[in-house]
Amino acid sequence: MDEQENRDEFYLRRSFDASRRAVANGNHPFGAVLVDSGGKLLLEAENGFMPSHDGTAHAERLLCTAAATTLPAEILARSTLYSSAEPCAMCAGAIYWVGIGRVVFGLGEARLKAITGAHPENPTLDLPCRTVFAAGQKSIEVIGPLLEDEGAALHEGFWAAQK
Repeated sequence: MDEQENRDEFYLRRSFDASRRAVANGNHPFGAVLVDSGGKLLLEAENGFMPSHDGTAHAERLLCTAAATTLPAEILARSTLYSSAEPCAMCAGAIYWVGIGRVVFGLGEARLKAITGAHPENPTLDLPCRTVFAAGQKSIEVIGPLLEDEGAALHEGFWAAQK
């Protein structure tokens, strides 16, 4: 395994840690981290659905807002967003507009949808982030699903318990 693959797995697992913290804080099991091109951790975010029931408070979207307001565009363009699950259409749009150049995700959207079913708090869109990015004018590298079984394990039993 090369250095980039090692870094990808390390920081993807860090997003899994953020996902676990989200659950411990009463939220949905999603987390994201942002890392610069040199491997320095810049930001971390966990899902923020509770307490306000904000359906837009996805970890990636919250991270993008923090990144856009604190980091220069040149840094963002060379950074990687690691997400415990594939960014939804909303989050992919946020990543695109903020200008983050690379995304690595764990659990794929199709498998997440199979896990959550028609849960009212996670009406998963069947729209891969690659499709969203391909509709734009910026090139965003996407790696994933990666460590998908580990990403799926974060959701085991969660959605059934939330009904």
